[in-house]
Amino acid sequence: AEVLAHLGYERGQAPPGGVGNARNGFSEKTVHTDHGSVRIEQPRDRRGSFEPQIVPKRQRRFHGFDERIVAMYACGMSVRDIQAHLRELYGVEVGHDLISRVTDAVLDDVREWQARPLEDVYPILFLDALIVKVRDGGAVRNLACYVAVGVNLDGERDVLGLWFQRSEGAKFWLAVLNELNSAASRTC
Repeated sequence: AEVLAHLGYERGQAPPGGVGNARNGFSEKTVHTDHGSVRIEQPRDRRGSFEPQIVPKRQRRFHGFDERIVAMYACGMSVRDIQAHLRELYGVEVGHDLISRVTDAVLDDVREWQARPLEDVYPILFLDALIVKVRDGGAVRNLACYVAVGVNLDGERDVLGLWFQRSEGAKFWLAVLNELNSAASRTC
């Protein structure tokens, strides 16, 4: 996509006016991410004037690659969809294992966040539920995402937790409040 914008014409077409800059294959390079190395193909042009923006020339460390994988995963894309998207964008074959390592690292962070200690007192507590689409076993279904936000004594907001259920209901809110009460060791 970047080389198309640079040259101004599609692959396989003649340059405007019959002469001018043209595609000149690819350069392969290894780029290091937080969870492993990947080989990418960067397009070249005959004049050498093409400067890639997504992964600039001479860049060996790709910051944000893992975040893009996580963002695609969070949007409900399957591992196969993520692989196809990365192949199309970067010309890179990313294995199932790299995508799994990246998403598993996020799950570890989520578990750590869920187990963190809460403050003893939150004088203000906001409770709400949103209906969100979630990929579950190859199907997309609507789930209620319960959100609890507490405001501490310094006036700072803190997301206390997120819970998913098939529907919204008062009984589940009671369970959420009991869980928060035990986590904080005091009544909110």
